[in-house]
Amino acid sequence: MSRGVVLRLAGLLQSWGETAAFPHRDTAAFPTRSALIGMFAAAQGRTREHALDPHPDLPNTPSHHDLVFTLRIDRPGTRHRDFQTAGGGRPHGTGLRTAAGGYRSQAKSTLVTYRDYLAGAVFTVAVQGPAPLLRHIADTLAEPCFSPYLGRRNGLPDEPLIIHTDIPDPVAALRTAVPLSLQHPPAPDAAHIPVTFIHEHPPALGDTPHRESPSQPSDFTPQARTHLLRPLWQTTEHLPAALYAGPRPIEALTDYIRKDISCPRP
Repeated sequence: MSRGVVLRLAGLLQSWGETAAFPHRDTAAFPTRSALIGMFAAAQGRTREHALDPHPDLPNTPSHHDLVFTLRIDRPGTRHRDFQTAGGGRPHGTGLRTAAGGYRSQAKSTLVTYRDYLAGAVFTVAVQGPAPLLRHIADTLAEPCFSPYLGRRNGLPDEPLIIHTDIPDPVAALRTAVPLSLQHPPAPDAAHIPVTFIHEHPPALGDTPHRESPSQPSDFTPQARTHLLRPLWQTTEHLPAALYAGPRPIEALTDYIRKDISCPRP
């Protein structure tokens, strides 16, 4: 595969909607392709209508459809459900509308909604694709037009968001180099740690997909938003226990990034 970018997605709350409807906004167990592409497009200042358009200013006019993601689940987080209401307490004729264009009755004026989140989750993501597009993604995430967030606007990312801006084999870096932000430290005598990976390409020839996710964006416009199914493969890989970032992962990550910056590029 091509060179790539490595991102760290960590924050107090994350939510990666996969099959959400208004009364219940769910979250997948890991970042979705649709949400990641939406994050990149927002950082570039693109509207929903143009988020998936090719980049005419880049060589060979690449688009976000050309990207491939591999995710490492450092910490799966804890599921949290937020209970909310909308429309209650308003006079009739000023509250929520019905599908027919009228207004809900006073007895049904309050709509109950649920929003699911992952609390304390950490994901490390390898992004691969055309080199000019990857450089553009890294540059705009470093200086975004619209601030990145982790699925919803109340999910603010911890620093650092960008681990590598250009690395020959980002998936290998997930397995051998990028520090692990674990929920609990490994046992003192452990040599390896089991870690879950999510792949958009089969890890080995002939592997059957683990699941299909409706996360391939086809149209982001609010009136015609559509997503297609995309196969995903899940593996458990045993990584070196030495990758554990310790109780203060920000320090290990900062040291790792500084060392990477100081290394000469080929």
